[in-house]
Amino acid sequence: MARPRLSFFCELETEPLEGLFNDVLIQRLVSLKATVCLGILDLSQERAAVVRRLYRSGVPVVAWLLLPKDQGYWFNAQNFPQALDRYEQFRLWSAEQNLVWAGVGLDIEPHIRDLVALERTRGRMILKMLPRLFHVRQMRRARMAYRALVALIHANGYPVESYQFPLIADERRVGSTVLQRLAGVVDISVDREVWMLYTSLLRPNGPGILASYAPEASALGLGVTGGGVVEPGLSAPAPLTWEEFARDLRLAWLWCDDLFVFSLEGCVAQGFIDRLQSFDWDLPILTPDAGKARVDAWRGTIQSGLWLAQRLPYIIPGMGAGLLVWMGLKRYRRLPPST
Repeated sequence: MARPRLSFFCELETEPLEGLFNDVLIQRLVSLKATVCLGILDLSQERAAVVRRLYRSGVPVVAWLLLPKDQGYWFNAQNFPQALDRYEQFRLWSAEQNLVWAGVGLDIEPHIRDLVALERTRGRMILKMLPRLFHVRQMRRARMAYRALVALIHANGYPVESYQFPLIADERRVGSTVLQRLAGVVDISVDREVWMLYTSLLRPNGPGILASYAPEASALGLGVTGGGVVEPGLSAPAPLTWEEFARDLRLAWLWCDDLFVFSLEGCVAQGFIDRLQSFDWDLPILTPDAGKARVDAWRGTIQSGLWLAQRLPYIIPGMGAGLLVWMGLKRYRRLPPST
């Protein structure tokens, strides 16, 4: 019987990482035919040993590339030189440790210091971000650099997946780069793009948002079940309950076969991995039609705003030129007739 393909993000430091992957958990992952997207927080022998153990056990592992926090942690338009260096370090480490990867994941998110600043002083940070609207050249350089990185990863024999916020879909629909310039995220072409639709962060509108974006997605990121990067100033909403998690799994599978769960350690802590062994995917589920309609309307408004903001540099001069023409015509009509 058909089932979705499950992948679990794992974002742990070395010591808790070694403790997480015991024989029981590995067998549970094998039973689920699951993939692990392992955050590359360091290039240690201990992390390499975990990768080798999972590979020998038949659990595919995707290398989820990350940067040190002082470099932004996630990949974005500001740190693309460090992202390129990080991949080269990862490639050498993988060769030295004889590691086999199922693919490479690029996490495209704003700089971690920007998210912390937005939590602390939202209005001031938004004003600080506005000048980025004029960073067109930097965005172009970043896009070219990440395209080159994807090509290099492909040349090394790995498929590439990216983890993006779903608003990227609204920007594409109207040909805008406004949000990308403000947030520093980059729209790149990869083999599989995962939209991070974490309903624990979107309560109470999570189901409606999931239902709105899921039909357009090729892969969906669900969560948060617990865990994640710890940084002073970043809030951590309550993780999904089992009932919410089961709802999201069934709802997402209506449209997508590739489901990514953040995080593995959160699922283990709440006992979700054991419950997934006998999970009934075929139970009927009510789609949140009213919530989806509200989100669709909201998305339409956002897309209109993005369309207008993208074209303001052309619209304003055009309106000015039109006003001058109108004033000229008005003056022309007032001229006395020639004799």
